[in-house]
Amino acid sequence: MYREIYRLQTSPEDGPLAINFKNRGQTIGRVDVSEPASISSGIAERYATAIFEISKENKSLKNLEANLTDLAQSLNDSADLRAVITSPVISRADQGVAIAALGKKMGLVPELLNGLGLMAEKRRLFVLPQLVARLNAMIADEKGEVTADVTSAQALSDAQVKKLAKTLKANVGKDVKINATVDESLIGGLVVKVGSKMIDTSIASRLNSLQNAMKEVG
Repeated sequence: MYREIYRLQTSPEDGPLAINFKNRGQTIGRVDVSEPASISSGIAERYATAIFEISKENKSLKNLEANLTDLAQSLNDSADLRAVITSPVISRADQGVAIAALGKKMGLVPELLNGLGLMAEKRRLFVLPQLVARLNAMIADEKGEVTADVTSAQALSDAQVKKLAKTLKANVGKDVKINATVDESLIGGLVVKVGSKMIDTSIASRLNSLQNAMKEVG
């Protein structure tokens, strides 16, 4: 049985919120895609902190990490899932049913499952990508690793991920965990973020730079 009740303040309009991890809860939700990035990051930070702390106490970080890998892959592969967490027209109840079903199918640990349930209830599922990234960063830090957020025009192969991790390790001096996402608008290349450092090698970035230079000449 889980004994702890964690209270989160997601935003002024939400008021104090309690996550009760004694039982696996039902999930409900909605999305507000107009939230500024800074607010989204703050919301994700609070939920991630609660989930991480309870998982650490219950010695389930390893299972949580595996869950996050699967969840990130689902977010990357499934347009339907992305629609569920970002559509303002999908009801809380329908979002809740979808997340509960996904959580059951993926075998999510109770800490994560209940956290997603509360996010759904308070219409905060739109920060799910940020939540996954923040939890991965927390787990990496706990293990003495650093997390690199890598965006590419096409999905990276396992061999490419390993090579990139090895290259980054040589630069940062720590083991690097790759958090990979796909953005076809990049055309080619990579955008790599390690902490506050951004490395942009994408073709789209080079084209934009060239276009800006041409404007200055004109």
